[in-house]
Amino acid sequence: MRWVIIGGLAAAGLVATQFVSIFVVQPLGALPDGVTAIITRPSGLNFIDSPDAFCERKMGGVNLLCRGAVAARVVDQSTVLARLPYSATLYNWSTGGKTYDR
Repeated sequence: MRWVIIGGLAAAGLVATQFVSIFVVQPLGALPDGVTAIITRPSGLNFIDSPDAFCERKMGGVNLLCRGAVAARVVDQSTVLARLPYSATLYNWSTGGKTYDR
């Protein structure tokens, strides 16, 4: 019975990673405290992602215009399931350990 429960939880977790994303916005002018949000996943987003990581992947660099465009797209194409405090650990995970100027 224990293995059925473990298997069920693992399957549910695997399915959830396909439909939700953890989106981390580092502290910036408009969001001085930053935010970590669990959202329904729009296409092109990784399970753990950030505007900076997305811009680096798709544009080859990070700038304020790209950050704003990515954030606007995410707000438009997803539903926020939970808002959490900013997590530097998750942000670093999303960027592969790179940091970018605020």
